[in-house]
Amino acid sequence: MPDVRELRLADTVRLHVETDGPVDAEVTTVLLHGWTLDGSIWHRQLAELRDRFGAQVRVVTYDARGHGRSSCMTLPTATLAQLGDDLAAVLEAVVPTGRVVLVGHSMGGMTIMEYAHRHPTHFAARVAGLVFVSTTAEGHTHTVYGLSPRVARLIRLAESTGAGILARCGSRRPPRPLLRALRPSIRWILFGDRYNPADLSLVTHAVAHASLRSIGGFRASIGAQHRLATLAGLAHLPSATLVGDRDRLTPLPCTESIAAALPTTRRTVCPGAGHLLMLERPGAVNTALAGVLGQVLDDPAPVAR
Repeated sequence: MPDVRELRLADTVRLHVETDGPVDAEVTTVLLHGWTLDGSIWHRQLAELRDRFGAQVRVVTYDARGHGRSSCMTLPTATLAQLGDDLAAVLEAVVPTGRVVLVGHSMGGMTIMEYAHRHPTHFAARVAGLVFVSTTAEGHTHTVYGLSPRVARLIRLAESTGAGILARCGSRRPPRPLLRALRPSIRWILFGDRYNPADLSLVTHAVAHASLRSIGGFRASIGAQHRLATLAGLAHLPSATLVGDRDRLTPLPCTESIAAALPTTRRTVCPGAGHLLMLERPGAVNTALAGVLGQVLDDPAPVAR
């Protein structure tokens, strides 16, 4: 069973953190979830890491501020910059020593980029490998929801307006009747050609526990981020990048630009899959993560180059 703790940040936000594995493991993997989700989204990776690596690898998951079992925050701190600072604080408190492999899905991947941008010295001293799952370094540049650019612009305008309203709703959570009505839309926007109803239920449950402030408040920051230059400085690290070819939120061009910034990254395209590869294609995600971890474990060199 994982160890569960509550980490209080400098601004009094409380993060729900779970760790699994010995504190003296050779490498620690930190799994960062996406927007409106929580740490439970990684359950298939947790099981695989435990079975494959045993005591060699410690695993850390946490719910981002305003998500899951973590507390809500003030609206000005609903930014990717703050999430990058939060990641630095989690590492300092929970993984104070040793090498780290960071794994980020969607907003989680953007959080890793922001951490690297805002804390370059800390990042260089700690991080030994990277895995990016269904994410982007270019905000909403390539997001067209699988539709025509004209329709996508209209949807983005409506989404931005709605996000502004939700951001002012504080710590309240989405009404359950509304989520039930939105299940077909959640299925369409997040999954590919096929889906497991249990996975849709897991995702809907996670969205139900995200605060309205986090659902609306992070939208502007996510849409505006541009961190390709930061990524280019990380090209020496072992890395993997994955995307589904039916991803409507972070489509193929997002991963292509990440791969251009990280020329040696192992890029995987999953046919028929959407935005939730950890659930839709756990085998591909697990293989990519195991590959990066294997490289790190085989390399006794210090992290900083």
